[in-house]
Amino acid sequence: MIIETERIGSNLVVTIDGELDLETSPEFRKVIEEKLDTYQTIRHVILDLKKVHFIDSSGLGVILGRFKRISQDGGKMSAVNVSDQVKRIFELSGLLKIMNIYPDRKDALENC
Repeated sequence: MIIETERIGSNLVVTIDGELDLETSPEFRKVIEEKLDTYQTIRHVILDLKKVHFIDSSGLGVILGRFKRISQDGGKMSAVNVSDQVKRIFELSGLLKIMNIYPDRKDALENC
């Protein structure tokens, strides 16, 4: 899995390439936590999932954990470029009740 981050104002865009599962979730958690610790003004985390086609319960758990952290400071989390398969996983898990999905970064940034 490859994780790239980009800070845009008070937004952190996280681009993931690969599966988000039991094996890769710890690295995802570490990268996000380091960025949130470094940039304490981040209020919106945008997950760009264009190259993600599978997320298991470990991946869902790490996303939920980062959502809890950012929401404690009044922030929010959203996702962009979500495949139908991943969107279905989000629906079944209930994640769509706490985060929005946008078609692309531009829409997510405009709605944060």
